[in-house]
Amino acid sequence: MFEISGKIQKLSERALGDAEARFREIDEIAQRNTEKVLHAFHRHKVSDASFIGSTGYGYNDRGRETLDMIYADIMGMMSALVRIGFVSGTHAITAALFASLRPGQKLLSATGTPYDTLHGVIGLKGGFSGSLKDYGIDYKQVELNDFGAPDLSAISRAAIEDKVAAVLVQRSRGYSSRRALTVREIGEICDTVHSVNKSIVVFVDNCYGEFTEVIEPGDVGADLIAGSLIKNPGGGLAPTGGYVAGREDLVEAAAHRLTSPGLGGEIGATLGVNRLLYQGLFIAPHTVAQALKTAVFCARLMELLGYKTSPGYMDPRSDIVQMIELGTPELLERFCRGIQAAAPVDSYVTPVAGDMPGYEHKVIMAAGSFIQGASIELSADGPMREPYNAFMQGGLTFESGKLGVMLAASQLDKS
Repeated sequence: MFEISGKIQKLSERALGDAEARFREIDEIAQRNTEKVLHAFHRHKVSDASFIGSTGYGYNDRGRETLDMIYADIMGMMSALVRIGFVSGTHAITAALFASLRPGQKLLSATGTPYDTLHGVIGLKGGFSGSLKDYGIDYKQVELNDFGAPDLSAISRAAIEDKVAAVLVQRSRGYSSRRALTVREIGEICDTVHSVNKSIVVFVDNCYGEFTEVIEPGDVGADLIAGSLIKNPGGGLAPTGGYVAGREDLVEAAAHRLTSPGLGGEIGATLGVNRLLYQGLFIAPHTVAQALKTAVFCARLMELLGYKTSPGYMDPRSDIVQMIELGTPELLERFCRGIQAAAPVDSYVTPVAGDMPGYEHKVIMAAGSFIQGASIELSADGPMREPYNAFMQGGLTFESGKLGVMLAASQLDKS
């Protein structure tokens, strides 16, 4: 049915055998996270009444309010704001940053240059009206050390500076070659910053990281986190949305940024999607495990084909992103074509690089997903710049994810 060579099939069998121990570890993480989610559902007495949606202003939406409390529990936080009004993870992150900062203050990035779509939010490039820079908020960054870990000494020195009010921690790698940070490392950043000044807000961009470990940044001292519902916590069912979780005052400030001061999280119609948000969250630990298994399999198969990967198949993981260093634009295009060919939607489409809002370089993207842009579904993309890395993520089922990886490998192996 699929054009997969005997060589790739044989190497795939070897990759599966090599990955067995990692798969067992991933299943154990999924089991523990499922227990955590189920406990939160029980604690807050989820019933079919929780799925009733609201319209108009969305006042007194019990399902929405209960879901907020469930997210807060799962993320190790006091409060949460889960809304379909967030159009992307970047939107939720933006609301969280504005909740943490005021004109005249400074944002410190503890993990180097942030992901491309945050450049306009911060004001690193372009003349976007409404950026942090436009509101008089300064910016500084600290690079990771030579081992790709947080430079705690440099963070401490930078945090001592006057008017540093918030520290940004990007958990995932974005379009960079650096690895994702573990929750333990995020906790070390929190401890370092709070030892300098407890009032400094440590904010974590949690995108791609939820449920990849058994604890979240809120469990290790983060003041505020944010993410997208069409990534890990939506389980492949949430049709849109994002979340912010953390200290009550910061979450309230983010809600005022999302809607309007004085209204905050008290409004926001759910339009009949509550059930999808609940059901997606319920299956999210399992779905994330499927994506992690797909990533591990991909890493091992690509390694057997001679490509450099990050993480390696045996390395610890704190996000669902798998990087493959391909080296040329042609190989990046081939890899994305293979992933697209395995998609349930638009499998006949040939991905081509193009301009995308928020990105400096052209981006090629394979994403035949049921939900547009859903990174928990199997996708692969990358900027058309050296060293031409492919960034693969997602996979609603390991079975389909494995086929996608095998088709991508077959594309790369063509003479």
